[in-house]
Amino acid sequence: MSPQVAGLLQLTALIAALALAYRPLGDYMARVYSSEKNYRPEKWIYKAIGANPAAEMRWPAYLRGVLAFSAVSVLFLYLMQRVQGSLPGSLGFSSIDPDQAFNTAASFVANTNWQSYYGEQAMGHVVQTGGLAVQNFLSAAVGMAVAVALVRGFARTRTGELGNFWADLVRGTVRILIPISVIGAIVLVACGAIQNFSGIHQVGQFMGGTQEWNGGGVASQEVIKELGTNGGGYFNANSAHPFENPNPLSNLFEIFLILLIPFALTRTFGRMVGSLKQGYAILGAMAVIWIGFTALMMWTEFAHRGPAFEIAGGAMEGKETRFGIAGSSIFAVATTLTSTGAVNSFHSSYTGFGGGITMLGMQLGEIAPGGVGSGLYGMLIMAIIAVFIAGLMVGRTPEYLGKKIGTRQIKLAACYILVTPALVLGFTAVAMALPTPADSMTNSGAHGFSEILYAYTSGANNNGSAFAGLNADTQWFNTTIGIAMLLGRFLPMVFVLALAGSLAEQKPVPETAGTLRTDKPLYAGLLVGTILIITGLTYFPALALGPLAEGLAS
Repeated sequence: MSPQVAGLLQLTALIAALALAYRPLGDYMARVYSSEKNYRPEKWIYKAIGANPAAEMRWPAYLRGVLAFSAVSVLFLYLMQRVQGSLPGSLGFSSIDPDQAFNTAASFVANTNWQSYYGEQAMGHVVQTGGLAVQNFLSAAVGMAVAVALVRGFARTRTGELGNFWADLVRGTVRILIPISVIGAIVLVACGAIQNFSGIHQVGQFMGGTQEWNGGGVASQEVIKELGTNGGGYFNANSAHPFENPNPLSNLFEIFLILLIPFALTRTFGRMVGSLKQGYAILGAMAVIWIGFTALMMWTEFAHRGPAFEIAGGAMEGKETRFGIAGSSIFAVATTLTSTGAVNSFHSSYTGFGGGITMLGMQLGEIAPGGVGSGLYGMLIMAIIAVFIAGLMVGRTPEYLGKKIGTRQIKLAACYILVTPALVLGFTAVAMALPTPADSMTNSGAHGFSEILYAYTSGANNNGSAFAGLNADTQWFNTTIGIAMLLGRFLPMVFVLALAGSLAEQKPVPETAGTLRTDKPLYAGLLVGTILIITGLTYFPALALGPLAEGLAS
C-alpha cells in the first residue's frame, strides 16, 4: 500500500469516527448546558466557592466571573511553579524563574500551552499533574462556557441574561471533559502511553553520556491536552514522544480527540437555537476549510522534488517514521486549525508552503473547527460579518438567526477580528526591529522571520505550537508572548460576551421573503469566502516575507 493511499484511509476513518460521535455528543452537550438539575458533586463545588448556580447573569457579571476565575488561576499556577523546589514529588527540580513561571501560567490558563522549557527537565509530578493538567480542564471549560453564553444570546429574546458562568464552568468540567478523559486515558494506556509517578531512571548510554527518563501521569494529561485543545506536552518532544503517542493508532485517536468537541459543538449550537440546519451550515463551513487544508498539506508534503524526496517518499525531514507524512500532515492541520498546539513533528522542517499552511490555519482564527468553545464563537463572529457583507450587497439590514445586526453588533464583531492580528503583527514588527530578539533565531532570511511570526501567531491565537529553531526561553519572549497570550484570549471574550448581551436583549425579527437564508450551502460558501478574504488581506504581506518567499525559492 502506498503512503498516499494509507493517508487517505486514515483521513476516511477519522471522518467516519467524527460523524458517528457528532450527533450523540452534540445533543448531550446541549442537554448539559440546558439542564436545571445539579448533581451532588456539583453542589459540593458550588457550596465550596459560594456560587448560586440558579442565579442568571447579564454579560458584565458573566465576564467578571470569567476574568476573576482566570486571574486567580494564573496567580495559583505561578506560585506553584515558584515554590516547586519545596514541593513533594518535584523530582529534584528547582523552582521556575519568574519570567518563565509567568509565561507558563499565562499559557496554560489561556488555553495556549506554549512551552519555553523542557517538560521532563523542569516540572515535577505535582506541578505537572496538580497545576498544568488541572488548568487543561478548567481553561477548556471556560472557553466552552463563553461559547454557550453567545449561543444563548442568539436563542434568548428581550432579556440580557446569559446563564450562570459558574454553573457552565462546573458542568462542562464534570459532565463533559472528565468522563471523556477517563475513557480516553484508558485507550491511550492500552495503546502504550505511560501512566505512573515514578522518578528519574537511567536507561542507558547515549552519545557517550547517560540517558535519563522520568515517568509521570502522561496518559491522563495527554488525553485532556488533546480533548481540551490545550496543547503542550509532558515531554519536550510533545506528541512525537513515544511515551505520549506510541503508535499510528494512538496518533489517529489523538487527532480524533482534538476535533471531537469543536465539531460536535455545532450540533449543540443548532439544538440550542432551535434549528439544526443552522448548525449544519456552520459545520459545513468548518469541514470545507479543514478538509481543504488537510488535502493541501498532504499534497505539499508528498510532492517529490529531487532525489532525497523521491527516496524518502516525500518531505520526511522532522517527521516520525512511525507516523509518516500522512499521519504528521493530518495532525499538523488539526492542531493548527484548532487551538491545540500539540505537535507530532517539527513544523519548522516542513516545506516552505507546508509551514505556511500551519501558520495560515492559526491566522484564520482557529475556527475550522477551532478550539473547544473558542472555535464556535469565533465562527459565529465570522458568520455575523458574512451576513453584514451580504446585507451591504443587497441593500438590506443584515439579520442572523432572527436578530438584527446593527451598528453596535458589527462594531463588537469588528473589534473581535482586529485584536489578534494587531497583537501578532505588532509584536512581530517590534521583535524584528530590536537587535536582541533576533539573536534567538536559528535561521536567517525568510525562515528566520517565519520563526518569530509563527511564535507570536501561536501565542496570540492561543495555539501554543512552536515552529522550532527559535530560542524562546528569554526574558523578552517569555514576557511578550505571555502578554500576547493573555490579551489574545481574554480581550476577544470581552467583545463576545458584550455581543451576546446585546443580542439577548433584542426581540426576534420575523422572517420575510427578503431574509438571507443562513442555513443553506450558498451562505456556507459565502462564510468560507469571507474568512479567507479577511485573513488574506490581513496577513498576506507578512506571509509573503516568510513562508511564501521560502516556498517560491525552494
